[in-house]
Amino acid sequence: MRPYVVGVAGGTGSGKTTVARKVVEGGGADVCVLEHDTYYRDRPDLSYDERCQLNFDHPESLETSLLLEHIRAIKRGETVHAPTYDFKTHRRGETTRVVTPAPILVVEGILLFVDEAVRAELDLKLFVDTDADIRVLRRVRRDMEKRGRTFESVRQQYYDTVRPMHLQFVEPSKRWADVIIPEGGKNMVALDLILTKIRSEVLARR
Repeated sequence: MRPYVVGVAGGTGSGKTTVARKVVEGGGADVCVLEHDTYYRDRPDLSYDERCQLNFDHPESLETSLLLEHIRAIKRGETVHAPTYDFKTHRRGETTRVVTPAPILVVEGILLFVDEAVRAELDLKLFVDTDADIRVLRRVRRDMEKRGRTFESVRQQYYDTVRPMHLQFVEPSKRWADVIIPEGGKNMVALDLILTKIRSEVLARR
């Protein structure tokens, strides 16, 4: 049987990665994962400073056609080589990540529900909905601690692209969700219900 495909979307810092991780933990070896934000287009033609000025929150910044190709390949039972991405240099990695088909495929990304063709491949669409003030604080902490950014650069990017693109693309895509999860990984009731569904799909595919 083909994999059951779960899409997890939501704004930056919403907790969607935590929700995706909970699904993976609940499914164990029966789950494989694709992360949309590793599919950023590589721009070796630009200098580092020029790459820093790119709008990484617009759908065109992602090679979604490759993600779609990989989703369909996994559904056919084929192994794929997903790209990797270095957020400190804004470059795609030289190595790839081997993703082997499993009964459950989790696809995660901020802009995941924007593309109609991608939505059509998803069996369950989860949108993690968290208040803006919490999301921005989480993003500041992540970018400064894990991606080597300064507070000023994070603040500028948030005002220039993150917030406008969230309002234009991410927030409207919520209407395509099957389930909206307030507060992300802290919503244990929603997570329990989702994991029950995931486990039933795993059993059906064994």
